[in-house]
Amino acid sequence: MVQAYILIQTEVGKATIVAETIAKIPGVIQAEDVTGPYDVIVRAQSDTVDDLGRMVVAKVQQVDGITRTLTCPVVHL
Repeated sequence: MVQAYILIQTEVGKATIVAETIAKIPGVIQAEDVTGPYDVIVRAQSDTVDDLGRMVVAKVQQVDGITRTLTCPVVHL
């Protein structure tokens, strides 16, 4: 299982609706609107890194109001 944090910047005033929409995507564990340089932080999981990439590109980045994403895979050292 691969987990990652996805840091998202949105258009002004869209953080809440973006977080609510992303929370419904299969594989998303949690989606929260926050303050700071990013507007939404998502924790997601998938079976493989490739599946994670497909989720981000095909589902998360397609949500209306998103301007930029940064995916940070969780590592266990």
